[in-house]
Amino acid sequence: MCRSILTLRAIEHDENDVEAAALQFVRKISGYRKPSAKNEEAFNTAVQEITAITQKLLDDLGSETLPAGTFELRAPQRVNLTPKVLAER
Repeated sequence: MCRSILTLRAIEHDENDVEAAALQFVRKISGYRKPSAKNEEAFNTAVQEITAITQKLLDDLGSETLPAGTFELRAPQRVNLTPKVLAER
C-alpha cells in the first residue's frame, strides 16, 4: 500500500488531494518519480484517468463518516536506521 496516500473519504478533500493521491499511485505502480520524455504522455494520462475514477468513487460512496477509531490522521514517522541505532536493536 502507498503509505503517503490518505484515506480521502474520511476527511475534507478537494480535487488537488484526489490528484495527489492518483499521482502517488501511478508513481508507485510505474516505478517512476518523473517519467522519461518517451513515457511522459502515458504517465500523465494514467494520472488523469485515475484522478477521474477516484473522484467518481468518492462521489458514489457519499459523505458518511467512518466508524470511530477506524481512521486517524497522523504525521509520517521517520525511522532512524543509522548503524548506531541498528546496533542497539
